[in-house]
Amino acid sequence: MSRRARDESGAWVRRGRRPGLKPGTPTEDTALLRREEPGFLHEDPWRVLRIMSEFIEGFDVLATIPEAVCVFGSARAPQEDPSYAAAREVGAELAKAGFAVITGGGPGIMEAANRGCHEAGGLSVGCNIELPFEQKMNAYVDLGVEFRYFFVRKNMFVKYAEGFVVFPGGFGTLDEMFEALTLTQTGKIQHFPIVLFDRTYWAPLVDWLRGPVLGGGKVSPEDLDLFLLADEPAEVVEHIERVLKRRRRHEGPAGRPHVKPHKADAQ
Repeated sequence: MSRRARDESGAWVRRGRRPGLKPGTPTEDTALLRREEPGFLHEDPWRVLRIMSEFIEGFDVLATIPEAVCVFGSARAPQEDPSYAAAREVGAELAKAGFAVITGGGPGIMEAANRGCHEAGGLSVGCNIELPFEQKMNAYVDLGVEFRYFFVRKNMFVKYAEGFVVFPGGFGTLDEMFEALTLTQTGKIQHFPIVLFDRTYWAPLVDWLRGPVLGGGKVSPEDLDLFLLADEPAEVVEHIERVLKRRRRHEGPAGRPHVKPHKADAQ
């Protein structure tokens, strides 16, 4: 990772753009997940060190940010998409409420949320990912980190966010949403607000969860209370603040939430 500047805490900061991979060049994730001949034993132990260094650098850069909320959504949403305007407003409202905003650092909904936060004077954070095609860090990121490995990046999202706001999106957005729901359902993270923005978009998925998934006993009724459907930016901030206030009331002597999860594993 190119080390261009340091933030006030002395952590390395990656701000700006980097060139995409050349066509046909595999990403680090691709190399890690590919089944190899036994010769890979000479290479993978060194790859572990690279993974470790990526965790360390992510922790180093993000450890001192204020309370933050992750905003997810489609990278393909153009500026004229109503979701772009809504995400920009959500980013601004979160900043006004004192939250930093974390996104994947790319275009579309990510850019909109970073933009709203940046314009409102908040700390706009981007965690970009190496892809087979170029994905530039958007211009509204104040504090940015580049990641090679999806699983390292996803760890940073959960570790440094107090909640998730999920806008309409595709596979990547659904992946982040269901991971957060699973971690909350199983008690791995507690009092973690999750908001699905745009009731119309999410309604068919929620109907499916309430229908065959709940009806077939694959989830419990209370699992469907782990997220809120919202259409207004004010609803988003109010819900997040309400859940976090409840969490703070339950904090134990060590300053950490004391909750007894009723599930030992994902259903």
